[in-house]
Amino acid sequence: MLATSAAIVSGALWLRPAAHAAEAAVVVPAPSTDPATGDTSATAVLAGGCFWGVQGVFQHVKGVTNAVSGYAGGEESTANYETIGSGRTGHAESVRISYDPRQISYARILQIYFSVAHDPTQLNRQGPDTGTQYRSTIFAQNVEQARIAQAYIAQLTQAKTFGSKPIVTTIELQKRFYPAEAYHQDYLTLHPADEYIVYNDLPKIDNLRKLFPDRYSTRPVLVKNGA
Repeated sequence: MLATSAAIVSGALWLRPAAHAAEAAVVVPAPSTDPATGDTSATAVLAGGCFWGVQGVFQHVKGVTNAVSGYAGGEESTANYETIGSGRTGHAESVRISYDPRQISYARILQIYFSVAHDPTQLNRQGPDTGTQYRSTIFAQNVEQARIAQAYIAQLTQAKTFGSKPIVTTIELQKRFYPAEAYHQDYLTLHPADEYIVYNDLPKIDNLRKLFPDRYSTRPVLVKNGA
């Protein structure tokens, strides 16, 4: 790479392409399919580019009790940063979101995902990051989640929410999630001055606050706190 953003974290050298300004947030309609459940806890797994920003966004969402960066879509043996960087493992950088359905529904989590967490019209990339490991994917935890996601994508497509750009988000079922290395967890909060974070991810947090003020939490739920 001709230009990189480098940070040494826990003894590891971490390289990212030089940062570019974050994509603008898109105001998306509320999901028309939003069934209530009697559950007190649930899990969503979402991929949308570098997991630093996606994790950071959902750590600031009310009703989220935990958000862990990791990998999903491939085998356990390849669930590590050095290997998934090849783009040939089937993995995508993902975030496992634990939440309280009494406070926020799965469909509303998807609304934030499509609006401020990433750009669902970018195929196998997100901003400066390229490769299948940065694809837009919903790793549905069950058939009901897949149904809600399919219905919402169809709704956004019909409404031409992203203009002429098609939504390229895929839905994958029965794919296991593997937590990422410790130095990736809470990265946005721990390294707010990192060039990549400043240009690509902090704007997402600001957009969350502006577009979803009723769902924004000033204090993030951090992995290191065991939340």
